[in-house]
Amino acid sequence: MSTLNRPKTERIDVRASGPVKQLLQEAARACHKNVSEFLLDAGVTAAAQTLADRRRFVLDEARWRAFQEALDRPVQKKPHLKKLLSEPGVLD
Repeated sequence: MSTLNRPKTERIDVRASGPVKQLLQEAARACHKNVSEFLLDAGVTAAAQTLADRRRFVLDEARWRAFQEALDRPVQKKPHLKKLLSEPGVLD
């Protein structure tokens, strides 16, 4: 049984402004879903994409070799980077 088809036993509560709720309701109706189904489908899709970007990437053979070579190269001093990282940033 896929994860999405398992019985729903957990609850997720969401608060939204009136206009956001109306927007979600309109979108759900357009997809012939209720708001819960619409939000769950959209949330699962967004979560899968977000995590896929952090877990897996695909390279052709030449780029994979170049990537491995870059990882295996000895560390080089980078004075400009060191200076940049030692200075206060925009958010500091």
